Amino acid sequence: MSDVGLGYIKLGQSSDTLSGGEAQRVKLASFLGKGKGQGHVLFIFDEPTTGLHFNDIKKLLTSFNALIEQGHSILVIEHNTDVIKSADWVIDLGPEAGDGGGNLVYAGIPAGLKKVKESYTAKYI
Repeated sequence: MSDVGLGYIKLGQSSDTLSGGEAQRVKLASFLGKGKGQGHVLFIFDEPTTGLHFNDIKKLLTSFNALIEQGHSILVIEHNTDVIKSADWVIDLGPEAGDGGGNLVYAGIPAGLKKVKESYTAKYI
């Protein structure tokens, strides 16, 4: 639990006291503990860094890398630029939100995103 930034959770703590991000990381910790014997799993995380301290984001990224080393795949829906920069592939949708969004602005490696003038994300990575 400490490896995914949840060292403060108490043994026996009710799951209904956890935020959505904490619940995602509990599930992440359980898979990390099982090792490589679980086959190949696609993990989908929706904004897992919301409310996290920078140090906890680093722990989360380390945990993601551990899952990848075990042969799993990860899809992350995220706005945090540190997570975006550490991805091996980025899909940037936009350029705006709502009615002005939903279009493919960029798909490729993060370094290529920096060259896309229409991308708001590119301005921050």
